[in-house]
Amino acid sequence: MNDRAALNPDTFPEPSTLEVLILPHDLRKRVTQIAEAISHDYANEVVWLVGVLKGAFMLTSDLARNLTIPCQIHFVQASSYGSGKESSGQVQLDNTLDVSGQHVVLIEDIYDTGNTLKRVLRDLRQQNPASLEVCTLLDKQGSEKHPVEVKYLGFEIPKRFVVGYGLDYAERYRELPYIACLD
Repeated sequence: MNDRAALNPDTFPEPSTLEVLILPHDLRKRVTQIAEAISHDYANEVVWLVGVLKGAFMLTSDLARNLTIPCQIHFVQASSYGSGKESSGQVQLDNTLDVSGQHVVLIEDIYDTGNTLKRVLRDLRQQNPASLEVCTLLDKQGSEKHPVEVKYLGFEIPKRFVVGYGLDYAERYRELPYIACLD
């Protein structure tokens, strides 16, 4: 984390000044729809929701509450942004899960470059899960991406830096109940 940015609150715009891109009720509606699709696809199964920390914690929680099937909730820690607004290209991964034989839905906050998804998927696939699908809240259009198949998608967004609903900038703005543009 950039210590100077963390110590100087003047470098962070007030949330009320940010352009809101996705409203709270639109987030709730879409998350409910995704949970219905997952519940349908995994009927009569126990699904493992594996959220990528820290950004996907809200989405993972809200999906779990809206499922109509049994689930287990797990997390992996992965990061490629640090305290910047662009991916460093280097993914740091901390994963102690054993998903062998499980039905797994990997939950990511945003599909931007695909670096993080590619790295986490490679790690999980090596463990031979029964199935492995990707759910992402946001798909940033116009980015150079590693191709990743996303089965459950919340919203496509323009190539802008966004915060809120778990997404942050230097550990700020995660608590916002909406998605807002910081650029």
